Amino acid sequence: MRIATYNINGVKARLPRLLEWLDETRPKVACLQEIKSQDEGFPIAEFEKIGYQGIWHGQKSFNGVAILADGTAPVETQRGLPGDPEDEQSRYLEAEVDGVRIACIYLPNGNPLPGPKFDYKLAWMERLRARMKHLWDLEIPCAVVGDYNVIPEDKDVWSPKAMASDALMQPESRDAYNRLLGDGWTDAIGTRNPRGGVWTYWDYQAGAWQRDHGFRIDHLLLTPELADRLTAVGVDKEYRGREKASDHTPVWVEITSA
Repeated sequence: MRIATYNINGVKARLPRLLEWLDETRPKVACLQEIKSQDEGFPIAEFEKIGYQGIWHGQKSFNGVAILADGTAPVETQRGLPGDPEDEQSRYLEAEVDGVRIACIYLPNGNPLPGPKFDYKLAWMERLRARMKHLWDLEIPCAVVGDYNVIPEDKDVWSPKAMASDALMQPESRDAYNRLLGDGWTDAIGTRNPRGGVWTYWDYQAGAWQRDHGFRIDHLLLTPELADRLTAVGVDKEYRGREKASDHTPVWVEITSA
């Protein structure tokens, strides 16, 4: 079973690339972020043509998350991150697929800082931790995957100095992420690549892709029940280099059957 995450940066703008990736790699589950589409405009029919069913939580022009599954329908378990009834941003969606609970997240960027956007980021991360504790307490196979907008360590960025003032690398952001790991979650990509140097994002500006000036912000965190079944991890880097690609690239884990 392959579980993948992909910040698509506009599901309609990148639809040919997204369909291409799905058809070529066939992940069992594909979690998408930044679909940038209202619910009624999500192109589910295009995914159904190649065998995927899905659920989505959209928002006009911004944010938005979706979960696609190959040959089966994801069973929704939570829409929106609990903890703030006034939060209307579409950043969290959770479902069951083949006995695995999967949460798809698009964590706030937090820039510029200091300011309300950074405060929102940190508050959102506290709410995420509370939800993840709930999932942990269920003692079920679970993955919380997506664009975390956190560079965990200096080894996860091409130049720590270049990103030092960014919200993605602030001590508060890293501390909040490390608290998740401290709760017992396994960072699948980080665990399998302890020396770092693995990027999942390259900016469109300043020739970042051509110069390999990237960093790792797309993560897959697993409960012990799922981490024990982990057999492989990967980054589909080549898809970042294709025409009209997202600035992120797909990231995935493979797990054995229960």
